Amino acid sequence: MVGWGLAALLLAAPWLAMRVTDEVAWSAGDFALFAAMLGGAGLTLELAAMRSRDLAYRAGAVLAVGAAFLMVWACLAVGIVGGEGDPINLAYPGVVVLGLAAAALGRFRASGLSRAMLVVAAALVAVAVFALARGAGGPPGETTAILVAHGVFAGLFLGASLLFGLAARRGG
Repeated sequence: MVGWGLAALLLAAPWLAMRVTDEVAWSAGDFALFAAMLGGAGLTLELAAMRSRDLAYRAGAVLAVGAAFLMVWACLAVGIVGGEGDPINLAYPGVVVLGLAAAALGRFRASGLSRAMLVVAAALVAVAVFALARGAGGPPGETTAILVAHGVFAGLFLGASLLFGLAARRGG
């Protein structure tokens, strides 16, 4: 109940901001996409909670779903590499789909999810290397921002991998 209430508040926040400032201008499509993202994240967390009572499994799910949500949201909002129109940004939803496919192959068991999160982290490193190799880094500040963003997201997925690994060792 608390989670869905938080999702509703998050969805209401831009609507309220639009009443106060002209800096926020969301379309109906923006709200629909954000609602779908929130709903997908919420349902995924609900399924994870039903799948295992192990706290490490659940924490791994929260970390993985939260990281995926934030990564896709950042990608759609402003772009992680370059601007939101840079084609390399299409890779990030693809990384999430890759992670889902790897998780499904592991039957959403803790050990399979641990490996799936490693695949996602490796894919993010590959995207960063590709982006920098094609010259996306530009000035040193942009290169640093790309490395930091990819490092943070890869670190979150590695953390989820460790949590799922712990759950697997405990039989969760």
